Amino acid sequence: MVGDMTQLGSMMAGLMFLWAIFKQWFPEELGNHIENYFRKIGSYFYPYITITFPEYQSDEFERSKAYIAIDRYLSTNSSKKAKRLKANVIRNCKTVILSMAAYEEVTDEFQGIQIWWSSGKSNAPQQTVFSNSDENEKRYYKLTCHRKHRDIITDVYLHHVLDNGMAIIMKNRQRKLYTNGKWTSWSHIIFEHPSTFDTLAMHPEKKKEILNDLRTFRKSENYYKKVGKSWKRGYLLYGPPGTGKSSMIAAIADFLDYDIYDLELTSVNDNTDLKKLLINTTSKSIIVIEDIDCSLDLTGQRKEKKGEKTGKEKNPDQKNEKDKKKKGSEVTLSGLLNFIDGLWSACGSERLIVFTTNFVEKLDPALIRRGRMDKHIELSYCCFETFKALAKNYLDLESHDLFPSISRLLEETNMTPADVAENLMPKSDEEDAESCLLDLIKALNNAKQEARLKALDDVGIKASNEDSSDGEA
Repeated sequence: MVGDMTQLGSMMAGLMFLWAIFKQWFPEELGNHIENYFRKIGSYFYPYITITFPEYQSDEFERSKAYIAIDRYLSTNSSKKAKRLKANVIRNCKTVILSMAAYEEVTDEFQGIQIWWSSGKSNAPQQTVFSNSDENEKRYYKLTCHRKHRDIITDVYLHHVLDNGMAIIMKNRQRKLYTNGKWTSWSHIIFEHPSTFDTLAMHPEKKKEILNDLRTFRKSENYYKKVGKSWKRGYLLYGPPGTGKSSMIAAIADFLDYDIYDLELTSVNDNTDLKKLLINTTSKSIIVIEDIDCSLDLTGQRKEKKGEKTGKEKNPDQKNEKDKKKKGSEVTLSGLLNFIDGLWSACGSERLIVFTTNFVEKLDPALIRRGRMDKHIELSYCCFETFKALAKNYLDLESHDLFPSISRLLEETNMTPADVAENLMPKSDEEDAESCLLDLIKALNNAKQEARLKALDDVGIKASNEDSSDGEA
């Protein structure tokens, strides 16, 4: 037996040597024809077929949904059959998902048919833009089966794998919070924010209105197709700092079970990179640009163009200084508008786009018009209904003798829900609910007094300016 194997090895080595000489001395076209001929002959004797599922298609930026579903499907049985595994821990470190490492093989059985799955990776000629793995490598799964089972595998088994894989994904799904980093990639953490609509401090009528809007959006896929619009909706959240804009976004994500993409515009090089980032977001997600009035100078561009048309000259030093400031990011208002509702906004579906701002009047009207920001939600200072929600959350109180006093002070004083919540939160074990309410009353009285003094100062400054103007005249 050993002698036969040695003889076979020598024969193979000789054939390889002859093939190398043949390729060196004969034209490449002839060699390719001969190679194809032998491959066809071999196919008659080789009884298996293979199907490859790459992680990225050659002409696409986003990961293949088929690859992701297969990865999850194989994770259910690869831990029993594969020798080398990758571990992914989810759900607050309580669930471990095992999947095949590269170059591993497992078997599956379907209706008595044996199927072989193998994983691999190869060098990629072009880089991918949304992968945490090495960008110079492309991963793939390869299915091998007997060719007589081809129809069952392609028509039935693959649908079984993809359906079960997607079901596993949804079962183990965790909401993620993404942020854009260098270039056009997203990185993420597991998003476990505790804010919900039950805990959100907001007037009940306004809360009900928002929930009804979200429910309608979630089940309106066919309606959006009927009217010819992308299945997306824009929310503009505006109001003073501390009024709960970020908590509102977290509550919406919890209610819809959506991921959040926190887009930092100042980290985006230009409009092209902005489009690439949009492509690499998933459906069932919320794209958030917080404090958009501070992100980029998107407010004065139209006025500057108008000034140029009238022939106004700009100071060269001022122009150079402005160019330096803009050098960090070249995203334009036009690029952002196209991102929101232009042709590129149709990439993907079932998305919310949320802008937040403290100063809505600073934003370009084109940016927040209806159709782009469909729903404008003002989050203002704390009212009595909002206070009652906070008292329930922080002190487990639904009524108290001090509530009427607090109600009166809230009507006379502007205080944000964040400041009210801070006063309601016990600072030590000795503090009870009543002491926290008294702290809030004290803070409201102080805020009322400060507002009165500020108003008097403003009146005095105004009067002084008027006297100065009269004296100069």
